[in-house]
Amino acid sequence: MVQTVTPAGLAELLSTQVIDLVDVRDPDEWQAGHIAGARLVPLERLRADPDAALAREVATVFLCAKGVRSLQAAKLADRFGYQRVYHLEGGVKAWARSGQALVAAARLAA
Repeated sequence: MVQTVTPAGLAELLSTQVIDLVDVRDPDEWQAGHIAGARLVPLERLRADPDAALAREVATVFLCAKGVRSLQAAKLADRFGYQRVYHLEGGVKAWARSGQALVAAARLAA
């Protein structure tokens, strides 16, 4: 079953347990700003091989910009039998609006 978590709920989860934060956005979106500790697994890659991209032993919270792609990813994980599956309501944008910090990836000089 997919559970929805608010930004405040995610902050609480992060402070109390080990969570696998999976950001399903595109690399350019990721570089612009992501939640600390999240890892990038674009939705297309996740769809291609969920078992290669996900860990079964910890809770997984899926993230995207607004919550649409993360809900798709969470439903996919649920269909593949993953337990403790969440998606962030409102996505990374809601996280930032709630006052939580984002990390911007450093761009390499050409």
